[in-house]
Amino acid sequence: MTKRIIDHPVLGKLEEEKQVSFQFDGQTYDGFERDTIASALLANGIRTLRQHEESGNPRGIYCNIGHCYECRCTVNNVSNIRACLTPIEDNMVVESGQVQPDPLNPNNEGPLPRTYAEYTKREGENQDANK
Repeated sequence: MTKRIIDHPVLGKLEEEKQVSFQFDGQTYDGFERDTIASALLANGIRTLRQHEESGNPRGIYCNIGHCYECRCTVNNVSNIRACLTPIEDNMVVESGQVQPDPLNPNNEGPLPRTYAEYTKREGENQDANK
């Protein structure tokens, strides 16, 4: 783990917390039982939680109190979970946030991709088909 407060005046000593493992985009990380997904990822050096739907720019934790929805990710196959509000659990599977559909794009046909990786794969296939 990287930067952490190990003795918090309200939360207590970190060494007294139970360590848990979770996955983010297929890689296993460790956190502590009362961590949120956001705090556990930050402690492990992860800053990007999803990609912007239109520009593809990386998005991360913005407000960290549940107001902005920038930290949306997919947790155990449930989309649009806010990482800043959701505590990690042992063996939890977290994926980068889902690319949201563009309701104004008439080409949105068929099932929508759940992750940015699925979106870029589909866009690549669409570009190959248009050549």
